[in-house]
Amino acid sequence: MTVGERVPVELDIDGPSAPPRANGELVFSEPWESRVFGVTVALYERGAFPWDEFRDELVAAIGRWERESPDSSDYRYYECWLEALQSLLARHRIVGPDQLTDRVSVLRARPAGHDHHHIDEPES
Repeated sequence: MTVGERVPVELDIDGPSAPPRANGELVFSEPWESRVFGVTVALYERGAFPWDEFRDELVAAIGRWERESPDSSDYRYYECWLEALQSLLARHRIVGPDQLTDRVSVLRARPAGHDHHHIDEPES
C-alpha cells in the first residue's frame, strides 16, 4: 500500500456502529439512506476523513440517541449515520453547516430513481 492509499471500508458486523442487514445484505428503508451511505463511503475513499473517525462519530451519535430517546421503537440507524457525517463535514470544513442543512433537505426530498439528475437540475 502506498502513502495516502485508502483501504476499502469494512463495516462492523456487530456492535453499535453495525448497519442494518438482512441475509447479510445492507438494508435501507428509504432512498436517502442509501444515498447518505454512498456519499460517506465516497468521501472516505477520496480522503476526506479517516474511517475510524467516522465510526467514532457514529458510535457517539448512537449513544446520544440512546440517552435522549427512552422509546427505542423509533430508532433510525441512518439518522445517526447522517448526524455523524454532518459532524465530520463541519469539523473538516468540507461543507458549511447552512449549506449542509439545505443540501440534506433537497436530497431527502428526491424520489427514488432520480439519483442520476444533478441536484440543481429541474426534473422532467
